[in-house]
Amino acid sequence: MIRINQLKLPLNHTTEQLEKKLLQTLRVDAERLLSYRIVKQSVDARRKGELSYVYSLEVSLTKERQYLSKNKNPNIMTSASKTYCFPPAGEEELHDSPVIIGSGPAGMFCAYELALHGYHPIVMERGSCVEKRSQVVQSFWDHGGLSEKTNVQFGEGGAGTFSDGKLNTLVKDVAGRNHEVLKIFVEMGAPSEILYQNKPHIGTDILKDVVKNIRASIIELGGSYYFEHQLTDFIIRDGRLEKLIFSTDLGEQEIDAAVMVLAIGHSARDTFSLLEKKGLSMEAKAFAVGMRVEHPQEIINESQYHGNHHENLPAASYKLTANLENGRGVYSFCMCPGGYVVNASSEQGHMAVNGMSYHARDGQNANSAIIVSVNPSDYGASGPLAGVEFQRQLEKKAYEIGRGKIPQQLYGDFKNHHLSTGYGAFSSSTKGACCFANLREIFPEVISDSFIQGMESFPRYIRNFNREDAILSGVESRTSSPVRITRNERFESNIAGIYPCGEGAGYAGGIMSAAMDGLKVAEAIASRYKYTEGRER
Repeated sequence: MIRINQLKLPLNHTTEQLEKKLLQTLRVDAERLLSYRIVKQSVDARRKGELSYVYSLEVSLTKERQYLSKNKNPNIMTSASKTYCFPPAGEEELHDSPVIIGSGPAGMFCAYELALHGYHPIVMERGSCVEKRSQVVQSFWDHGGLSEKTNVQFGEGGAGTFSDGKLNTLVKDVAGRNHEVLKIFVEMGAPSEILYQNKPHIGTDILKDVVKNIRASIIELGGSYYFEHQLTDFIIRDGRLEKLIFSTDLGEQEIDAAVMVLAIGHSARDTFSLLEKKGLSMEAKAFAVGMRVEHPQEIINESQYHGNHHENLPAASYKLTANLENGRGVYSFCMCPGGYVVNASSEQGHMAVNGMSYHARDGQNANSAIIVSVNPSDYGASGPLAGVEFQRQLEKKAYEIGRGKIPQQLYGDFKNHHLSTGYGAFSSSTKGACCFANLREIFPEVISDSFIQGMESFPRYIRNFNREDAILSGVESRTSSPVRITRNERFESNIAGIYPCGEGAGYAGGIMSAAMDGLKVAEAIASRYKYTEGRER
């Protein structure tokens, strides 16, 4: 295959124009072109008035070697794309189905690959299936009444189900896992353009159907799903996992298990406590906290597209970062074009927010978490769960000052310690009740001051980003796991048979990286074991 980079075309180009440009760039006749596929599509908005799409393509030609030996164009080269390959089964016999704890991206993709290769995985999820979960969450946003088992954090699809559905990642992908995950998403109902868009996303509305289709495929391939089953204990014998114990509506349930994948997500605080009690090796890790910041989407479009927002262009996104003299990093996270700020709480008496977009990204506001880095020295306690307690303290304060509603404040009032009494030139787009409060009461002073320094630095990238009426919502505390469950080169914890996986275990930071880590763990299990069903499941 041949790779072509930097192929530029107008925003409103046709497929025929793309193919013509391809042939002109290659300087070959149409008869030599066997096939092509788009590898990457991005918008070039670096110059005002010169917006265009930029493509990278993979092309198959007749006499490719001969063509490449004579090629002088630096943007034409041999393709280095890697085809994903699942490993052959290992030699150890596995008589019990591997059990996946959690059905977020890491758990789903781990279970899917294991099911695809004959391992009959069992997926255990504390929350509800996505159909029921959607109803429970919508009722919470409309009327209140938090369910600690099924909410924005817990349930089928994980926290990403109620998000923007971003599918970009910074993880290096030498094994082709990134493309494999995207390909599976498309097979399960996601739009095909995610395979090549520079910053692909699905949106919460489409993602719900995709999640449901992945579950159906796993079951069709011989796997099993059990919702509203929460891991409450497990039995270890001679340093190895032997049994799992779950709490269900029908009481306690016990099953044999030699392999458990801990894909528990970043908010499973009770499970973290259980793991610490059972002796799993864990450590507190750095993460970041801050607030959701809303702006009118039109000013983000104006800035990012230099005043030339075209109807063929999507709602613009941004990525901002600042390194402060005090050693803190301040940066945007999970930016949601045309999105909503949502009540993402999962624990009674505690408030957490997140951002969410539908596939169309057609809401009036853009929002992003603007967050400040924190590390174990900030937590005020020691031990592997010190970061969890730090999160809880912030969320408890946010709940108290908002009286159970999402607490909000205009940025200018936050700077000046004033309670906001109304919105400015635009109103908030939220899912869940909100009220005005002084968000400075949530954070240690160093975090509030660092947040302001970051906000004041960002207008160099986006004009008027620090506008006085930008709307802040608190608290954004679930940016990533505050815990890392250590694992060895075989992806196993210090207790044999337990495989920490995904964002909750501290090895991922978003849908794609979590899904890719799910593939890695599935590969590790398959490389070691061959499945030989020996006991009734």
